[in-house]
Amino acid sequence: MLQDILSSAALLLSVVVFIPTVFFTIECLAGSIRGRGAPRRQNGRRPQVAVLVPAHNEELQIVDTLRSIQSQMREGDRLIVVADNCNDLTASLAREAGADVIVRYDPVRRGKGYALDAGVRYLSLLPPDVVIVVDADCWLEPGALDNLAHMAAATNRPVQSRYLMVAPPDASINLAVSEFAFLLKNRIRLLGLAKLGLPAQLTGSGMAFPWAILRDASLANGNLVEDMKLGLDLAKAGYAPLFCDAAAVSSRFPYSKKGLETQSSRWDAGRFALTAFLLSTLLDINTFRNRAYLALVVDALIPPLTLLAALLLLALCPAVLLATAGIAISPLVVSAISILAFDTALSMAWWRHGRRTLPLHTLADVPAYIFRKLRLYPRHILEIGGAAWIRTDRNRVH
Repeated sequence: MLQDILSSAALLLSVVVFIPTVFFTIECLAGSIRGRGAPRRQNGRRPQVAVLVPAHNEELQIVDTLRSIQSQMREGDRLIVVADNCNDLTASLAREAGADVIVRYDPVRRGKGYALDAGVRYLSLLPPDVVIVVDADCWLEPGALDNLAHMAAATNRPVQSRYLMVAPPDASINLAVSEFAFLLKNRIRLLGLAKLGLPAQLTGSGMAFPWAILRDASLANGNLVEDMKLGLDLAKAGYAPLFCDAAAVSSRFPYSKKGLETQSSRWDAGRFALTAFLLSTLLDINTFRNRAYLALVVDALIPPLTLLAALLLLALCPAVLLATAGIAISPLVVSAISILAFDTALSMAWWRHGRRTLPLHTLADVPAYIFRKLRLYPRHILEIGGAAWIRTDRNRVH
C-alpha cells in the first residue's frame, strides 16, 4: 500500500514537471530552427505614432532614451513622458529634451499601469493611429518605430518588439547567464511561438497598440507584471499580441547587486502572483475555446528557467530512489524524458542564439548561478502583494 502511494506520488510529480517542460522544449526548438527571414518592410504611409514613456526616477537614463526615440520620429508623431511619483529631475529633463510631460503624484496608486493609464487619457484628446510604449531606460535599434507602427496598423493587433537586456561590458558571469535567460524568454521562445502561428507575450517595452485597442484596455492597476497581464487580457478579448523580431529595443542590466536583486524580486514576485490566476483560468471552458488566449496562458505557466531546472531535479530524486529499490520505473522514465528534452532545447537554443552571449568556457559557472537564483525565490514569494513601483538601482556600485 505504501509503495503504491509513493509510486503514484512520484509519477504525479514527474508528470506535473513534464508538462511545462514539453511546451518549453517545443518553443525553444521552434525558435532555434532556421526559418523565414524578417518580414519585408511595409510600403506606404507610416501611421501617426505617439510614443508613451512611463518613468519613475529615471533622471540618469531619460535623456538618452528620448534622443533614441526622437531620431526615429516623423512629422506628426508625438513623444509623451509620464513622470510618475518622481522626486528627481526626470520631468524637467524630459521637458528640456522636447517631450510633452505629464507629472503624476499619487503615493497610493503606484505602478506602471497607472502611468500608462494617465498617458492614454492624455492622448484621448487627440488620438494617434498607434501608441508605442517604451520604458525610460531603453534605446531603440534603427527602424524599430517604423516596423512596430506598420505591423500594428496592418494587423490591428498589439505588437511586441524584440526587447532584450544586455550585460554591461565589464559584467560578471552572473549577468552573462541572466542575459542568456532573458534572450531565451524574450526572443527565442517568442520566435518559436510565432513560427507555430501563435501569439506573443507582452514583455514590457517596445509594445505597439492600435489606438482603439489601447483606449479600451484596463490599465490602471499596480500589477508587478502588468505587461504580461495586459497581453493576456487583450488575447482574451480577441486581440492577441504578435511578435516583431525586426523591431529591436534594448536595455542594460543594473550594475549593482542591489539593483539586480530588486529587479529580479519584482519580476519573480509578479510571476508567482499571476500563476494562481492562470491556473484558475484553466478551469474555465471558455479558455479552451480561445486558441490564442490558451496558448499565452500555457506559455505564462512555464516556470522561470532556473526554477524549471530545479523542479526537474526535484522530480528526478524520488524517481531514482524508487527505481533503485525496484518499486517503480515509470517515474524515472518520465523524468529522464523531461531532462533529455530540457537539455536538448537549451543546447540548441544556446548553439543557435546564445554562444556570443554565453561563451563555452563560461558554462561551468551556470550551476552556481542557478543556486544563487533559487536562494532568492522564497523571499520573492513572501513579497507577493507588494505592488509598488520601485526603481531599479543602476548605479555603478558592486
